[in-house]
Amino acid sequence: MALLPWRDIDTVLLDMDGTLLDLHYDNHFWMEHLPQRYAELHGVSRAMAELELQPLFERNAGQLQWYCLDFWSAELKLPVRELKLETAHLIALRPDADTFLAAIRNAGKRVILITNAHRDSLSLKLERVELAPYFERLISSHDYGFPKENPQFWDALRADIQFDPARSLFIDDTLPILRSARDFGVAQLLAVSRPDSRKGPKDTAEFAALEDYRALLEGL
Repeated sequence: MALLPWRDIDTVLLDMDGTLLDLHYDNHFWMEHLPQRYAELHGVSRAMAELELQPLFERNAGQLQWYCLDFWSAELKLPVRELKLETAHLIALRPDADTFLAAIRNAGKRVILITNAHRDSLSLKLERVELAPYFERLISSHDYGFPKENPQFWDALRADIQFDPARSLFIDDTLPILRSARDFGVAQLLAVSRPDSRKGPKDTAEFAALEDYRALLEGL
């Protein structure tokens, strides 16, 4: 990965899940814990639970409701926020993410969190990992009514925080979101090679991949 042109970067936009936080928590919850609890609470087998959940997941992926705990609580007839608390011990910062955050903040960059996470999910994670002090703003796409995959999210973000995309860095672990940011004109884009610490590296396609937060600080 080439050195970042820090002189040309005023604003650093950062995703949360899979970027600053280990995606293992979310993957485990949605793929393992939720199907198991759905089976138990609805009195069906685990296999049947997965058969019922899979088409719902596929139908809503990438849309705002995909990230909304209220939506899933109503759709699945389950107390999803309470169920997320049952695995909250798995919420963890990615290695050296806090070192990176402190360094870019101290260097005078604007540091803004932009996440598709529902405000309840954001609150749950902030209770367990001290992220808030590093950021000028903590923005959920639910505040705007559009997920980060949607071009209207980026229009709303610029109207809200008055940032220059040509002088911004954005790091995210989701390729459709990075492509949406690129289409909007965000100049510096990085994907994440291993958003889930329990899995191997992922294909980041046309985007350079972040592997080590400390390596990004060279030249800062």
